[in-house]
Amino acid sequence: MNRGTLRGTLVRAGFTDAEAGEERLLGLGDGLGDEAAAVVALLGRTADPDRALRFLVALVEALGDDASDLLGELVDDEGTAMRLLSVLGGSEALGEHLVRHPEQWRELRDPALGSTRPAAYAVRAGLLAAVGVPPEQREDPAAVPVAELDRAAAADALRVEYRRVLVRLAARDLAHHMGVDDVAAELSDLAAGTLDAALAVARGGVGERHAAARLAVVALGKCGGHELNYVSDVDVVFVHEPAEGADENEARRVATRLASDLIAICGDHTAEGTIWPVDAALRPEGKAGALVRTLAGHVGYYEKWAATWEFQALLKARPVAGDAALGRAYVEALAPMVWHAAERENFVPDVQAMRRRVVEHIPAGQAERQLKLGSGGLRDVEFAVQLLQLVHGRGDESIRQPATLSALHALTEGGYVGREDGQALHDAYAFLRTLEHRMQLDRLQRIHVVPQDDDVLRRLGRSLGAYKDPTGELDRWWRHHRREVRRLHEKLFYRPLLGAVAQIAGEDIRLSPDAARARLAALGYDDPAAALRHLEALTSGVSRTAAIQRTLLPVMLEWFADAPDPDAGLFGFRRISESLGHTPWYLRVLRDEGQVAERLARILASSRYATDLLQREPEGVRMLAGDLRPLGLEAVTAEMLGVARRRDGAEDAVRAVRGIRRRELFRTAAGDLVGTVDVTEVEETLSRLTDATLEATLDVSLRSVAAARGLDAPPARMAVVAMGRYGGFELSYASDADVMFVSEPVEGADPQVAASYAQGVVNELRRLLSLPASDPPLEVDADLRPEGRQGPLVRTLASYEAYYRRWSDVWEFQALLRADAVVGDEGLRRRFHELVDPLRFPADGLDEHGVTEVRRIKARVEAERLPRGADRRTHLKLGRGGLADVEWTVQLLQMQHAGRLEGLRTPRTLPALDAAAEAGLVDREDADRLAASWRMVSRVRNAITLVRGKAGDQIPTDARERAGVAALLGYGPGRSDELVNDLLRTTRRAHEVVDRVFWGEGS
Repeated sequence: MNRGTLRGTLVRAGFTDAEAGEERLLGLGDGLGDEAAAVVALLGRTADPDRALRFLVALVEALGDDASDLLGELVDDEGTAMRLLSVLGGSEALGEHLVRHPEQWRELRDPALGSTRPAAYAVRAGLLAAVGVPPEQREDPAAVPVAELDRAAAADALRVEYRRVLVRLAARDLAHHMGVDDVAAELSDLAAGTLDAALAVARGGVGERHAAARLAVVALGKCGGHELNYVSDVDVVFVHEPAEGADENEARRVATRLASDLIAICGDHTAEGTIWPVDAALRPEGKAGALVRTLAGHVGYYEKWAATWEFQALLKARPVAGDAALGRAYVEALAPMVWHAAERENFVPDVQAMRRRVVEHIPAGQAERQLKLGSGGLRDVEFAVQLLQLVHGRGDESIRQPATLSALHALTEGGYVGREDGQALHDAYAFLRTLEHRMQLDRLQRIHVVPQDDDVLRRLGRSLGAYKDPTGELDRWWRHHRREVRRLHEKLFYRPLLGAVAQIAGEDIRLSPDAARARLAALGYDDPAAALRHLEALTSGVSRTAAIQRTLLPVMLEWFADAPDPDAGLFGFRRISESLGHTPWYLRVLRDEGQVAERLARILASSRYATDLLQREPEGVRMLAGDLRPLGLEAVTAEMLGVARRRDGAEDAVRAVRGIRRRELFRTAAGDLVGTVDVTEVEETLSRLTDATLEATLDVSLRSVAAARGLDAPPARMAVVAMGRYGGFELSYASDADVMFVSEPVEGADPQVAASYAQGVVNELRRLLSLPASDPPLEVDADLRPEGRQGPLVRTLASYEAYYRRWSDVWEFQALLRADAVVGDEGLRRRFHELVDPLRFPADGLDEHGVTEVRRIKARVEAERLPRGADRRTHLKLGRGGLADVEWTVQLLQMQHAGRLEGLRTPRTLPALDAAAEAGLVDREDADRLAASWRMVSRVRNAITLVRGKAGDQIPTDARERAGVAALLGYGPGRSDELVNDLLRTTRRAHEVVDRVFWGEGS
């Protein structure tokens, strides 16, 4: 290959200094011969081709006459060549090591390097041999190894052997692309063997005195978890016991000396460099505590004094060196404390706060480039996984895996983490760990801040497989994975379910059937046997669904028990789960999304009304993840009209409309139950929802009747007038929709045809709304129309005008106070208001005869409509101080004064009452008493419907239903009598005002 061709080849292979590379290749002489191009191609697959060639030349020079073997291997064996060049291009430190110890290049000729991980015992034996431990001590597991080399020689030999093993590992990692978990596990085995060899050197320094103490080295953190980095502190604790017959004080002194020497042997700098620091700061009391403790001393500390984070630190504890039996005893003694740590008070908030403190203390200039501690970094994954393990691992031993990726896999398989989330988190963590390894491998330095130097970033990108645009690809990969980690850390680490599960006593996580029945009874379940059957149905089997249910149910049982009817809650949950259990999103939403599970538990155990809606529309569970505030009228109306117009038949169209109504009824009820909407919002929302339903159904009916009669266009305009509580925007969950129907022939239409058409539309509308369906019926009641049930269902505007001019009585004008034309043709609605406003708001007000007539009608209504045997004190609608008292009082004031006071011209009770107080028609204190009673009675009525699933105007006599109503109104367990007392007091005060203002008593 000539110079010009060679230089171009080097540039294409990724060399940044092709001229220097050319000189070095040519300097190798005939060793490469005609295979120089093949070697350049291999160099082009390394992280830094320039560096790899530079070290190759230095290695050849160091080998001298033996270099021919190396050059021949490069030409003849691509596997050896790739392993050697990958190490030389990927690590400055290991390249320098090979130049100092050039004979070790032969380690890379082993073909097994590409497929076989060395056994941990073999690695340990090689390290012990390097420091002069005799063969019989290396091979006998029961022997206590003692190094025979002096300390200085042993320390150098240990480093050389450590690097030799590291070279082999780096070659497999870089050339054969080992999984990051395999690399970390092998590094952990290498560290364990190194600690055992260092301890052997320490024993040699102590001499025969070492026999006075048994000493175990227990690794924590990454080494304990079999996931060590290339360069990392090795966190350990030391446990000692006196040897049989030895003095305790002497044993402690010897153990302390051995531990201190071990730390120094690993961390000291010698002619062969250093290995890594051994950090014992995680021991009891930290750096202020004794370096070594007996097993009893450790146990006593953790039983009495340990902080939450100290148990988290023990999660990965593993004996790695020294007395293996003592190390196992340590782990076995402390493991139960680790797996019950989550039951400590404020455990979850403490762990979360600790993670936040770590992020807050990162120097500002490093925050966005901190691979380990920063937001979206390695610690976010590790803390999230560890928190999930500590909370759920009490009852599930399958997730007690020490390594992060193994634990994440177990958590995913167990249903604690979603499959997609688990895979995304696995991929991100593997990438971040691999990037960390490549950064540290370069100079064998403990670094976690991603460098900003372009040359370094280029080398890192190439080491990860990005050759065309190494820096750009690296940046894109890193940003993507960091975003994923941030997102999933927030989702998993701050999952509300964690705190709730952590508060459950450990013995309650897994119970025998008898213990479960007893526990259910203690929680307040009336039928523990039935509850247990529901639990078995939900959790039996080995499916992923059952696994997730086993995660959810311990805490949901507690939430059901906090609500008025736990049995109904669990039964409802079973029915919902059977409907949706195989739907991919259902259990994932309960497990992952905010307060969904808690909201669902509260709703199911509090409200038959909401439970019935949810069983008819199980996908309503999705709503619980978001804002439960009502949608606006325009949005709901547009959706209903749109879905109706996409259906072919009228019945299908209205069923779709009613499905939307059912969904929005559940949204409203759920918001009411969890306290996000108040009573006036509920009633307005229910009224607006009725508007939208009637608007869409009227639209369907207009088109359906026209099509059935062969009409090209409707011959009449139509409008629906809301009356009564509907007209006042005061519908409750169980209210009918009181309405009147208005029609008007379009220009040029035959009046008889238009009238017949309008009647047909009303009949069709009522038929469609009464069709059997899975939503609560919307009863349309037209009895408040002129002439009541004897009169026509629909009238023209002219007919209404004629009737009211000739025949209407005071009660009909009073009914018109709440008339609000809300649905249908806008012009017709406006003209209806223009017709009735002078009638209901007369300029000269209501005369004395009219006032007397209103009072007479109210007295008759109360006498005729109060149910037989009903208690007038507590009847919510017709009782003293109830809804009728307040509303008739307000309406009397409107009929007397609305003609001259515009503020009274409203169909709504509370705004009219407020306007009356502003005008001085009623004292502010009296108005407040009336408003308070109206609000409380309305809330109680709605609560009764929510709890019982049907309307009621009396406080329930059933103790559980009464407790449910009280709970929805904010009264705690056992306080339903307080509700009754508060209701009686509030309505009594309102009735006193009614006596004065409406009946004129004492005035």
